[in-house]
Amino acid sequence: MQLDPLLAQIDPDGEIPPVDRWHPEHGGEMDLTIAADGRWIHEGTPIARPRLVRLLSTILRREPDGSYLLVTPAEWQRIRVEDRPFLVVDAEHEQDGTWWLTTNVGDRLALGEERRLELSETPSGETVPEVAVRFGLNARLGRNVYYRLVEQAETRELGDGSLELGLTSQGSWQPLGRLDAEARRDSEST
Repeated sequence: MQLDPLLAQIDPDGEIPPVDRWHPEHGGEMDLTIAADGRWIHEGTPIARPRLVRLLSTILRREPDGSYLLVTPAEWQRIRVEDRPFLVVDAEHEQDGTWWLTTNVGDRLALGEERRLELSETPSGETVPEVAVRFGLNARLGRNVYYRLVEQAETRELGDGSLELGLTSQGSWQPLGRLDAEARRDSEST
């Protein structure tokens, strides 16, 4: 499928459309992959226009079966996502204690009780935090942002003797990683 007919159905004012309420009957498969590194690849070629990627990201949702769809009122197109559809590319800490995350597609997210970091495994088996964005879509912390946050992190001891590394944002603990009790003992003895 070509992108132009799909894009013609999107309101270009930049608002996130209510794709969670759209349930068109017609659909198919699109040769579009969101790579684990955040690149959007259409028919084997990376999409080089950030505005186009942003526009497409506003009509993306995740289905209960785990599949990813680009959705308009008239049709849906199933696409492939290697890990998470978005990457967190920047983090800012405000004086009020709020951590703000920015994704590669321009979403700005405040961490707090309603939006929390969660630890999950990447396809390569690494445990890296992710955060909910919208419509079942999550953003994985980019490596540089992860290391910046780790530099600012504090540790908390868990009931099993392991340590959890994390941050507090809006009074809510945001986990960045864990060091199990055995690994902790090994690191303390060296």
